[in-house]
Parts: sequence; structure tokens; C-alpha cells
Amino acid sequence: MKRYLTTLFIILSGIILFIGLQIDFRWNGILSWGLSFVSLIFAVYFTKYIPNEKKQKSHN
Repeated sequence: MKRYLTTLFIILSGIILFIGLQIDFRWNGILSWGLSFVSLIFAVYFTKYIPNEKKQKSHN
């Protein structure tokens, strides 16, 4: 399950930017880009759970 979190957070980042930039209120750009940046940080963190095909083939 954890290996799918990278994809989920990247998609969430895009959704935050798309919706956040459509809404017009004060500090909107900073808020939407900040939340998007945080979700991309989480996406980078969860890349360590993506299986590596090369490591699995070398062990067999």
C-alpha cells in the first residue's frame, strides 16, 4: 500500500494547485503552492517503498 502513496501525493498536489488557483482570495497562491510543496515532499519520502526490479533480480 505504501508504494502507491507517491502517486497519490503527486496527484493530490496537482488537484490542490488546480482547485487552489481557481479560487480567488487573499494569500491564495502562497497557500496552494505551500500545500502542494508539502504533498510533494511526502511523495518524495514514500518513493523508498517503490520496489526496485534490479535488486530483486540480482538476489534470485
